[in-house]
Amino acid sequence: MKPGIHPAYGPVVFRDRAAGFAFLTRSTATSEKTVEWEDGNTYPVIDVEISSASHPFYTGTARVLDTAGRVERFERRYGARGAR
Repeated sequence: MKPGIHPAYGPVVFRDRAAGFAFLTRSTATSEKTVEWEDGNTYPVIDVEISSASHPFYTGTARVLDTAGRVERFERRYGARGAR
């Protein structure tokens, strides 16, 4: 890598406030806000809207859309495809 052209890459805490979940990782993202982590060190913190702790796919609360019911309702409303 060329020196001097890349952003700083260091530890950052990403926090999902809705789920009360935070994790420490490395990133080029930074923030003015800081938080004291479990190891006693202070790291920049970035608040995120959604994470694996609150996303419906990962929590098992995802809904399956009933596409068959929608197709049947469309055919009832506008007629079957070969009915002309």
